[in-house]
Amino acid sequence: MADTTLVLATRSAHKAREIARIVAPLGLAVETLADLGVGPSPAEDGIEVHDTFRDNAVAKARYFASRLGRTAVADDSGLRVDALGGEPGVHTKRFSGRSDLEGQALDDANNALLLDELGDVPEERRGARYVCVAAIAWPDGRAFAAVGTVSGRIGTAPRGTGGFGYDPLFHVPELDARFAEVPPDVKNAMSHRSRAFRALAAALESSPWTPDG
Repeated sequence: MADTTLVLATRSAHKAREIARIVAPLGLAVETLADLGVGPSPAEDGIEVHDTFRDNAVAKARYFASRLGRTAVADDSGLRVDALGGEPGVHTKRFSGRSDLEGQALDDANNALLLDELGDVPEERRGARYVCVAAIAWPDGRAFAAVGTVSGRIGTAPRGTGGFGYDPLFHVPELDARFAEVPPDVKNAMSHRSRAFRALAAALESSPWTPDG
């Protein structure tokens, strides 16, 4: 898989930058949908409608592999909070229900709702996990997925200015910091997304599959 260029099936600029940094040391390069000038299609609204991260990631990778005739990689990721019964889970991106918001404004709304939902739940019960499933799909429909997780807890107020999503609230014990408080290379060395894509690359390296064969 060395020196392979893959289509990165995401319209999130934050996620695209993070994944590109993660996969570069693995000998993989990515072209984003923006790089390729691939505009949105109404059909994309029906992709991430599944009940699991795996099904959403595979569906996204398969859709763009078929649409573009190229090998595509995608991920679906989210936050599972113990005190909320594993929510927001696959609803992580739109947890707040604010379909009118995007980017930082949406992140802020999601974080505010999470803090409100947790209320005065004590620290020992604020355990959480970031989960990522990374998937690769070929134009002929073949697909493979790998999972990565990182455990932590949800703080009582946001800290830090880096990262995105719930990073200002997600405290990682090994770092004694929020993901939003550490440099990107530190986060990427141990994040759920990094672990998922490294597992995916390792599996592909040992498999007979080729990018478009």
